[in-house]
Amino acid sequence: MDSAMIWEWVGYLASVVVAISLMMSDIKKLRWLNLFGAMLFVAYGMAIQAYPVAAVNFFIVLIDLYYLIKIYRESSSS
Repeated sequence: MDSAMIWEWVGYLASVVVAISLMMSDIKKLRWLNLFGAMLFVAYGMAIQAYPVAAVNFFIVLIDLYYLIKIYRESSSS
């Protein structure tokens, strides 16, 4: 299997993970899965030189990290 096909499958996996994350009712699970999917999309975007895909997903990674930190800080302070 060549590297182009591997990266194509990484893109499919990222799509599935993000789609599953959006079906979560638990916000922590949603954020963790979405973070993982966005990280896969960053790698995918960089690998195929689709920099807008990588950039927007890097921004999503930062958003997910921000909210995960916020969630865990709030739960530890209560």
